[in-house]
Amino acid sequence: MTRGETMTVLVYSDDRNTRRKVTLALGRRPAVDVPFVEYLECATEPAVIEAMDKGGVDLVILDGETAPAGGMGVCRQLKDEIYNCPPVLTLVGRPQDAWLATWCRADAVVAHPLDPRTLASAAADLIRGRIAGRQPA
Repeated sequence: MTRGETMTVLVYSDDRNTRRKVTLALGRRPAVDVPFVEYLECATEPAVIEAMDKGGVDLVILDGETAPAGGMGVCRQLKDEIYNCPPVLTLVGRPQDAWLATWCRADAVVAHPLDPRTLASAAADLIRGRIAGRQPA
């Protein structure tokens, strides 16, 4: 992957304000050393599964506070069912819930209220790892 390419970030939340906060925090490029991002917003768990089945998603951001299918359960399902699943960043309601997101196999965890710098930094780290994983050995 070169810097001129874009990466697709799937953002899942039943709350459009949360989806907007995530996309505004990351912007078009969460860090200068990662590619530009395009967003795929999903408000329901079936939409997430459909998007993931189609492929092409490079980073998944799941809101753990979404109902009825919370982001942590969706994370666990994606990690169990998708070979070489893209990295997943899970948003949790409280910092104390990070352990549960980790148990659900999230690659990174950020707590509400969302701090744009923290979210962008965590997303950029996962994108860098995704890029490094695609480079030939």
